[in-house]
Amino acid sequence: MWNGDYLFLLQNLIVKDFKIRYRNMSLGVFWSLLNPMIMMGVMTFVFVKVIPRDDVTNFPLFVLCGLVPFNFFSVAWNNGTISIANNAGLIKRIPVPREVVPIATVLSTCIHLGIQILLLLAAAILIGPGVNVYWLWLPLVWALLILFVCGLVLATSALDVYLRDMRYIVESACTVLFWLVPIFYTLTLVPQAYATVYQFNPVAALILALRRILIDSASPDPSLILKLAFSSTVVFAIGLALFQRLKNRFFDYL
Repeated sequence: MWNGDYLFLLQNLIVKDFKIRYRNMSLGVFWSLLNPMIMMGVMTFVFVKVIPRDDVTNFPLFVLCGLVPFNFFSVAWNNGTISIANNAGLIKRIPVPREVVPIATVLSTCIHLGIQILLLLAAAILIGPGVNVYWLWLPLVWALLILFVCGLVLATSALDVYLRDMRYIVESACTVLFWLVPIFYTLTLVPQAYATVYQFNPVAALILALRRILIDSASPDPSLILKLAFSSTVVFAIGLALFQRLKNRFFDYL
């Protein structure tokens, strides 16, 4: 069990990671808002003016529902993967649960995520249908995505200690996944044979749930929530088990 000292360490690692990310940046946390707004503007121009589409209404909010989750996923996964190697000195000097390091990296990225969620909710109010009772689903679906990312990070951060190419594999995987989650297209464009597979991807499932809640003002499909919960829980369990299996020899490779 983690005691108060370990929780204090977790808190300090979260703050440290957040400060390092924006150190020496003149715009600071404003970058958390600027990046999705720029991407939203570019994609809106391309898919509304250059390649017009008639299957999506309110495209700016539609694409923002995809960009915010994917930005969090890619940043947290990339940074979490190298977290053990980057904190080798801490791990060697202090006898703490090693799981705290990658989890702190994910939770630090959640601060960045919180800023972007505020942008998303503001867009839903200003250019979307506004607040509705189904917003109560938002804490649950976001928590399930965070659980999924923690599981991924636990697995890849442990593997990165032994195989330093893992960080480049993760970067490449994020590039591929940008096209394999429905960020700028609807699920109806995906062939039926692959639609179910998409819904078992927690990032894609969250995007679909967000659009249902924020754009359609409706409850997400219960089967989608079950798939999101199942995939996130399984990935976290596998990631934690793999991390615990590999962590005892970290000292020899760091």
